[in-house]
Amino acid sequence: MQAVHEERHVVVVNDEQQYSIWPEGRDIPLGWKAEGFSGSRAECLSHIEQVWTDMRPLSVRRHMGVAP
Repeated sequence: MQAVHEERHVVVVNDEQQYSIWPEGRDIPLGWKAEGFSGSRAECLSHIEQVWTDMRPLSVRRHMGVAP
């Protein structure tokens, strides 16, 4: 029986504070940086769901006066 290997991911964020996941060990695309959380795809998506509470880009929130 062959073991199933689940690919690990890292949570990434861009300058507009938008989140995504990226396969661990691959170069992160320009404009994105590691947010500090890694795990399975499901764990990363769950983490994003908890921390990304305002889907509006940072520039929109700043324009509306609601961003730090």
